[in-house]
Amino acid sequence: MKATCDREALREGLSVINSVIPTKSTKPILENVCMVATDDSLELVGTDQEVSVRFKIGQCQVIEPGPVVVPARTAFDFVRDLSGETVTIATTDSQCTITSGADSCDLVIADADEFPVVPRFDETGSIAIQGGNFTRLVGRTAFAAAKEPGRYAMHGVLTELEDDLLRLVATDGRRLSMATIPVEMKGLGPARAIVPTKGMQLFCRVIGDPLDQIRFAVREDQVGLRSKNAEIFARLIDGDFPQYEAVIPAECGNRIEADSDSFTRKLRLVSNVSGDETRAVRLRVKGEQLEMYGHSAGRGEATAHMDVSFKGEEGDIAFNPDYVLDGIKHGSPDMIILEFGKKTSPGKFLFGESHIYIVMPITLDT
Repeated sequence: MKATCDREALREGLSVINSVIPTKSTKPILENVCMVATDDSLELVGTDQEVSVRFKIGQCQVIEPGPVVVPARTAFDFVRDLSGETVTIATTDSQCTITSGADSCDLVIADADEFPVVPRFDETGSIAIQGGNFTRLVGRTAFAAAKEPGRYAMHGVLTELEDDLLRLVATDGRRLSMATIPVEMKGLGPARAIVPTKGMQLFCRVIGDPLDQIRFAVREDQVGLRSKNAEIFARLIDGDFPQYEAVIPAECGNRIEADSDSFTRKLRLVSNVSGDETRAVRLRVKGEQLEMYGHSAGRGEATAHMDVSFKGEEGDIAFNPDYVLDGIKHGSPDMIILEFGKKTSPGKFLFGESHIYIVMPITLDT
């Protein structure tokens, strides 16, 4: 195999591949990238057998087509530090040489027959989505997925297709984020799957232009996404996702509407004194005034006030401010709507018509 391509395009492709490939695996072949030169393009393939990638680099000069399997991390590190604009990849029976100008690197070749077979995206049964819409949907939800050891199903993002809507839901048991976008299902039946967070994040990474159309498909054992330059596949997570419908309050009784920037600034201000042992800020509504209060034995106390629009009965509720601020950061709303009932019931944040963020309350002694 011998091909010449743009160095920056190759660097980006190897970077995407290395975000999937394990640094150390019980199957050493998985630590490699398979590069396949065909016609006028170079395709990079990598997998950890949970998430798989095909990344296409176009406008290549292919002198001799064919595949080669080389150490992924070493190839990326070398290409990243090159200064030339183009890179030539050439193979012999025993090694692969990467050259740019006067710089070169000889890599050991692995047996291509041992490299796992990575499927190709089948457009049948897939839906079309504008890339930017999909990226925003993932950004509003995936951050809330569980990261600590625990229920494996909560380490993924619930993905539902029904009634011409794509719905994503993520939770770690203390907060839950749900967002939807309209899609054209064109007669497709409903689908439900738990997608690894790693796969969702990689889906977004390969969407170069937010205006590009992508294809998204939910299969029996995996989900797939095809963008302009890449195809990503993620194996589904087995398990029972929490019944999120039961967590989202239907009627709360109290409703606060506040400017997002002011609310964020005041909440961050008060959270500065909240202790590490109990991260909590109390929100109390009196008329059209919202009072935020935080304290800790080792730091002191702080109070902030702001004007809000309020409907309901005067009351209070306390949250971990980090969870609330995290939701606002990823939701990016202009206005914050908070609905709540009893101080022991979940708080329901509405970040627009299609984004709901639930935060479990914290019980304070005072």
